[in-house]
Amino acid sequence: MSRRRHLSPEERELWNRIAASARALRPERPVPHDPAPHPKVAPKAPPHRAPDLAPFVLGERALPRAATHNLSPAPHERLKAEPLRMDHKTFGRMARGKLAPEARLDLHGMTLSEAHAELVHFVLTSQAAGLRLLLVITGKGKAKDSHGPVPDRIGALRHQVPHWLMLPPIGSHVLQVAPASLRHGGQGAYYVYLKRGR
Repeated sequence: MSRRRHLSPEERELWNRIAASARALRPERPVPHDPAPHPKVAPKAPPHRAPDLAPFVLGERALPRAATHNLSPAPHERLKAEPLRMDHKTFGRMARGKLAPEARLDLHGMTLSEAHAELVHFVLTSQAAGLRLLLVITGKGKAKDSHGPVPDRIGALRHQVPHWLMLPPIGSHVLQVAPASLRHGGQGAYYVYLKRGR
């Protein structure tokens, strides 16, 4: 850091002569004179206040919502919503487990692709043999640890089999699909009632 140097008397005299001959680029503007002080404005009276309102809680009049959203209903609920395409009396006996299945297929331990191929073969051969009531066992499925934001379905076969039974090549042979009674496996099995062979 440099030390500040003081001007000598000769330098000071020279500086004063130059400063006296200099003209300002922007002359100072005169300060406007305020002849009279502004009168003080009286504060306005507050507007008329509404009477105090009762305490309000956001959403207090909203209708209660369901605790959870089940975007995909369980297979047995979907099947109950399906229209009845077979005889009402026969369906009632079948749903109560009073009719014995003529053939059964157990899909436990199969992958989806293996199970689909087995189901197609089973339905087509049963229809060709003139059978009407089949039992397809899927199992209820096992709960898995779900680490993603979307929960995993429990029992892939249980969800997929009713869907497959409505699609070609076997959908045209199936008259009705219903959850099995507890006697024949409950929610882990389905009754498949076939159309009559032509």
